[in-house]
Amino acid sequence: MIQVYGIKNCNKIRDTLQWLKEKEVEYIFFDLKKEPLTREELDEFVYRIGLDVLVNRRGTTWRNLGLSESELPDDELTNLLFENQSMIKRPVLVRDEAMIVGYDEDAFEEFISD
Repeated sequence: MIQVYGIKNCNKIRDTLQWLKEKEVEYIFFDLKKEPLTREELDEFVYRIGLDVLVNRRGTTWRNLGLSESELPDDELTNLLFENQSMIKRPVLVRDEAMIVGYDEDAFEEFISD
């Protein structure tokens, strides 16, 4: 079963969940506002896909924190991401050992067909 991580009121999450429903793909949705990742879960995401992929540097949280031009060491950025999980690029889809980040229907097709 696919796990979907995001924020319920995010347009990309709504689009992703709709796409999965249309394709009749079973999934479990985790709303990061209501069920934030544990530090261990976040560390696992960072290890598996990297901060460059996981952090949404175009989002309002990033800008509101005044980080638009900042270069932070990975440990500081991971701490900020843990405290501000709305900075996680959405959606994050997980199936077994596979993960993809961001809304991309072609990538979704490949992800569910593996």
